[in-house]
Amino acid sequence: MKNINKDEILQPNHLACPGCTAALSMRLALKALGRKTIIVIPACCWTVINGPLGKNYAGVPVIHTAFETTAAVASGIKASLSMQQKDDITVMGWAGDGGTFDIGLQALSGAAERNEDIIYVCYDNEAYMNTGIQRSSATPYGAATTTTPPPIQKDRPKKDLMELVAAHDVPYIASATTAYPQDLIKKFEKAKNIRGFKLIHLFVSCPPGHKSVESKSIIISKLAVETGVFPLYEIENGVYKLSRKPKFTDVKEYLSLQGRFKHLKDKDIEQIRKNIEKRWEKLNKKFEN
Repeated sequence: MKNINKDEILQPNHLACPGCTAALSMRLALKALGRKTIIVIPACCWTVINGPLGKNYAGVPVIHTAFETTAAVASGIKASLSMQQKDDITVMGWAGDGGTFDIGLQALSGAAERNEDIIYVCYDNEAYMNTGIQRSSATPYGAATTTTPPPIQKDRPKKDLMELVAAHDVPYIASATTAYPQDLIKKFEKAKNIRGFKLIHLFVSCPPGHKSVESKSIIISKLAVETGVFPLYEIENGVYKLSRKPKFTDVKEYLSLQGRFKHLKDKDIEQIRKNIEKRWEKLNKKFEN
C-alpha cells in the first residue's frame, strides 16, 4: 500500500452509506487516473454520493446524465476534447449494473463497437440499489431483492458482462475489487494508457442491498474472489490473463455474510457451486490458450 498515490482527489463528507465500496472504488480509481479526469455518471447511487446541487465530492468535473446514456455522453465529451487537442484528459463513464447490464447496454455496445477512447466502469452491486433494491440482470442466482422476494427468487445466473464486451474486440477489459486495491489501481493505470475502448468491471459490496454488516464489506469482496464467484482477470487484445487464482473457499462462507441469501436451501447452494464450476471451466480454457 505504501506505493499508492497519496493524493486524495475524492473529498470527505460524501453521501455514501457506511461500508460502501462504490465510494472506496472511486477513491482508488482517481488515485490511478489523476486530476485530469472527467466523469460521466447516470442515475445511480453515485448521483447521490456526489452530493446535492452545488456539491461535487468526486473532486474532478462530473457530468450527470440520463440512465441509458453514459457511454454516449462520454463518447461525445471525448470527441470534443480531441477536437480541442486536449488529449491528456481521461474521460470515464461510471455507472451501476442497472445502467450497464440493462438500461445502458445499447449505448455501451455502440461505444465499444466504435472503439471510443473512453474508460467505462461498471460498479456492480448486483441490483438497482438506488431505487429500492430491484433485480437486475447482474443479480446472482437465488438473491433476494424487492422484486424477487422469497419464496420467489431469481432462477437464472448473472449476465456475463465481460464476455459481452469482449465480443466487440476492444483493446482492454478487466475485473477488480477494493479487496485487492493494488490490483484495482494497476488496472486503472493500464486502462488510462491504452487508446480505444476500455471496460473495468468492479464488484461492489453494498450493505443495505446485500443485507450485510458495514464492517464486513472488504471481507465480502475478498470472499467473492476467493470462492470463485467474481473472477479477477484481464482481456487484453483478446488475450485472457488471470490476475489472481482463487482458493475456491466454499461459497457458503460468502453467502452466510449476506442476508439476501439467508433463505437459500441446500439445493440452492449446491446450484450456486455448480454455476461457479461451470463458469471456471469455460474461463480456464481461455487462460490456457
